[in-house]
Amino acid sequence: MPDSMRVVLIFYTAGRLTLLHEACIRAGHTPVALVYARSLRQGRTTSKASAETIAAISEALPPGSNLLLPGNVDGLAKALAGYHPDLIVVYGFPWKLSREVLQIPRIGVINIHPSLLPKYRGPLPVQWAVRNGDPEIGVTIHWMKEEFDTGNVIVQKGGIRIEEDPVPALLWREIDLLVSDLLGVALENVATGAPGEPQNETDATYAGWMEPDFMFIDWAHTAREIHNQVRAFRFNLFGLRGPFGKVNGKWMTVLRTRIEPAEGLRMECADGPIWITEAISAVPPDR
Repeated sequence: MPDSMRVVLIFYTAGRLTLLHEACIRAGHTPVALVYARSLRQGRTTSKASAETIAAISEALPPGSNLLLPGNVDGLAKALAGYHPDLIVVYGFPWKLSREVLQIPRIGVINIHPSLLPKYRGPLPVQWAVRNGDPEIGVTIHWMKEEFDTGNVIVQKGGIRIEEDPVPALLWREIDLLVSDLLGVALENVATGAPGEPQNETDATYAGWMEPDFMFIDWAHTAREIHNQVRAFRFNLFGLRGPFGKVNGKWMTVLRTRIEPAEGLRMECADGPIWITEAISAVPPDR
């Protein structure tokens, strides 16, 4: 069995802290520090939601654990250097790690990404999978480089079904269960020096933040595109309002649609009709 590694865990929710910590312990490695970014972007004030997450993390902390709450990457680099880690494991961290941070651990940094890389690199892979109507998604664990989600793949697996009406908590639970299974394999490969497999750049796609116009429905798009747009908003788009559609001369937030005939308002799209089964009156923002 490979020697025990000193591991730093970087995460974004209390549940992920528990998941990563338990996986490391099962694999025989020692978490020496835990890191949570207290703001979505560096240098920002701690939001109410982040404060609530910190409280939940505090309750979930394993005994004797050191929790770091950096305000920026430079501060994180200075703090981590003193722990002399062998490995850093990242799952859901919103900041781009600097070269200085990436060079701190003896072995390197690995990242957990909820897509089958190189498809859907970037911050919103699951949301884009829903937007594009993908039937399933997967998980990749890869070596981290300075460019987002580009390092060699250590292990990956698909097969997580995206339901027609996906519930965020249920879909993320399925993703986390797969992460828990794959992380033990990844840690074993890392400890034995596995370099991983390079990604095929010709297959790469990017899942960035949704464009502002995505808040608005264009009835000139196909029925399936509009249906998936509504599904994506219902799934979770981090506070982005919408989608707003003009129906019989009035603005509405469209909450649910059907491609098949259903009770509701029928609208004509580029390739045929769509039925609005749930909507509310709305005042959209200026475009």
